[in-house]
Amino acid sequence: MSGSAAFATPTVRALRGATTVDEDTPAQVATRIQELLLSLMERNGLVEDDIISIIFTATPDIVSSFPAAGARDIGFGAVPLLCASEIPVTGATPRCLRVLLHVTTNRPRDELRHVYLHGAKGLRDDLPG
Repeated sequence: MSGSAAFATPTVRALRGATTVDEDTPAQVATRIQELLLSLMERNGLVEDDIISIIFTATPDIVSSFPAAGARDIGFGAVPLLCASEIPVTGATPRCLRVLLHVTTNRPRDELRHVYLHGAKGLRDDLPG
């Protein structure tokens, strides 16, 4: 097939997303993380095998559970997951959960859709949604 490729080689890309919880409970942390991950997957046409790894962060006011636990509950058991704490910046969005997904995709960077839900909707208005 010289001259043209039948399939583009997948590229490693990163997807961002964030959400907030109304209260710091294990159930709400899990529910909101699951909603965020499923939305990122749907909006970007991804399946679990496309995900290389996920980094989760939580603001210091979220201490009830690990965000990764919610991801494991919906089938991300084979994906490497890491949780970390956001730095405590004055005026930052409270009770905020963020994710950074490393994925393989054929989509160009400008076609990726980052997802910001609930109280995090205005965090990154500069990114395509």
